[in-house]
Amino acid sequence: MKSQNKYRKFQLQQKNIEALEKENSRFKRVYSEYENMSDELWNLENTEGTPIPDDFINAMMVQTSYLEKEIEDWLLQFSENKNEIKS
Repeated sequence: MKSQNKYRKFQLQQKNIEALEKENSRFKRVYSEYENMSDELWNLENTEGTPIPDDFINAMMVQTSYLEKEIEDWLLQFSENKNEIKS
């Protein structure tokens, strides 16, 4: 049995992500790239076979963390804006 993908950290914020994807094409592109990279990284770490160089995996981890930070910033801004509108 495979373990859960540890790179999918935004699962609890899917409604906000879907709303942001509808209103912001750049966010949609970044989030899509993040999903693709996190899936690929998880697959590389959990698949038996040809060894992958650590440098390659580390570079993917760095890129994924940059994308995570950008997504977190967008989600924080989105949440703050929603709260301002409700007030």
